[in-house]
Amino acid sequence: MTRTPARRTLRIAGAGAAALLALSACSSASGDATTGASGPPELSGTVTVFAAASLEESFETLGAEFERQHPGTEVSFNFGGSDSLAAGITNGAPADVFAAASPKTMAVVTDQDGTAGRPVTFVRNRLQIATLPGNPDRISSLQDLTEPGLKVVLCDKEVPCGAAAQKALDAAGLDLEPVSYEQDVKGALTKVELKEADAAVVYRTDVRAAGDKVEGVDFPESAGAVNDYPIALLKDAPHARAAKAFIALVRSAEGQKVLTDAGFLEP
Repeated sequence: MTRTPARRTLRIAGAGAAALLALSACSSASGDATTGASGPPELSGTVTVFAAASLEESFETLGAEFERQHPGTEVSFNFGGSDSLAAGITNGAPADVFAAASPKTMAVVTDQDGTAGRPVTFVRNRLQIATLPGNPDRISSLQDLTEPGLKVVLCDKEVPCGAAAQKALDAAGLDLEPVSYEQDVKGALTKVELKEADAAVVYRTDVRAAGDKVEGVDFPESAGAVNDYPIALLKDAPHARAAKAFIALVRSAEGQKVLTDAGFLEP
């Protein structure tokens, strides 16, 4: 389910916090409001970012760093399933930046001439099976998820993580009936964290972010179902200059370190 945009509440821990402390300040030649006595215009205003749920921890880290580098700015996030976010944007929801978990969901916006320029892939992500801590059901493959009595959760097939999971299942020649389809990857993972499901097919970044609440299991079919994540400045963005600077931070060496430390793959 798409979350309503709100002022960001930081939840930075582990590798994300370490990466944040390691970031060096980046200067930007773009401004949004005022100009100092010398140098480039200063950035100001609230940058509203619609981003795939799997980006939550990394983007909150980068949002805090952006605000540190540019006093007077704020980054507000709306995390959720990429398909729901794309629908919101095309229906007029005010936003500056869209970061999707697949080119297909980004195309929903670009097909409506909703971006200012071509989207750019900034990271990639790979699937893992999330199991209960200690993997009590001894799950070691996609095939194991079809065992009778095992409660498995998948993302909805219209969501990028669900589409990728279905692609992997098709490659393995498996027909899996989950106990539920969730609207985003966080929803699927939460089912396992709460012990309402025995396993879920999610991104490895989400498994890593969950810490000891779940255990991750790799499977070979995931190599053929890797998702590219595109990011774009939206057309008529209310704070375009600051939004461009945020995208630049995401794509910078510092931003890429935060993302790869979280388990994302380089583009």
